[in-house]
Amino acid sequence: MPEHDLISAGAPPGTTGDLPLLRDAAREAGVIAMRYFGNNPQVWMKGGTSPVSEADHAADAYLRETLLAARPDYGWLSEETADDPVRLSARRTFVVDPIDGTRGFLEGQRTWCVSVAVVEHGRTLAGVLECPAMNETYWALPGQGAFRNGKRIAVRKLADTAEISGLKQLTDLMPADWQARLKRAPYSPSLAYRLAMIANGALDATFVKPNAHDWDIAAADLILREAGGQLLDQHGRAPLYAGEVTRHGALAAGSGELLAVLAGVIAGLDA
Repeated sequence: MPEHDLISAGAPPGTTGDLPLLRDAAREAGVIAMRYFGNNPQVWMKGGTSPVSEADHAADAYLRETLLAARPDYGWLSEETADDPVRLSARRTFVVDPIDGTRGFLEGQRTWCVSVAVVEHGRTLAGVLECPAMNETYWALPGQGAFRNGKRIAVRKLADTAEISGLKQLTDLMPADWQARLKRAPYSPSLAYRLAMIANGALDATFVKPNAHDWDIAAADLILREAGGQLLDQHGRAPLYAGEVTRHGALAAGSGELLAVLAGVIAGLDA
């Protein structure tokens, strides 16, 4: 089925209009961010450890103005905007990270992205990752597949060697027979992009250390799920988004037997 038919058939009511809105806004936010990429933008530290740049603020301001002008009844949750509990009364919420992977962005790495999603009742209804330095755009709607640059994508079948990302402390907890099959993937500071790599068949799985936030994963979660993978918490459940608590514990992403092994590892962290 052609892409334009996929995004108009079977999606939750209203989301077919949200997806083009998200794609257009994310694309322009990517253009804004690229003006700063490699040009030494001004940087501040949040909480003493996490960098934020004028590029993050510029992209966030554009997205907030554009998206809320189009959907004034939606809530707003963004990494770079002070959280307003008023959003909890909205039926749908924009969940945004204007630059996911800011640290890598500032170091000149290309694997960063603009992440935008629409969430209702804790579930992502539309998700877009705009990755302008990689010339890639990912998007998904529930039940209609995931796409990269207009082509449908899927997780890859597990081979004899599994390529995995995430904390070594967690991979070291995997069974010995699995550890013997692992190949460590180069680290990407953008969690959203790592999940997109799994969705696109470029990576098999990743552990996600505790303290990921909704804006890091809401869009990528849907893209991964529609590509045949899953993102699971320590109880084996899919995360919920845009609630009162926006921070998550350890997570595991992947598919099939390998995901089951990763999920078992993080489940044991509570033991």
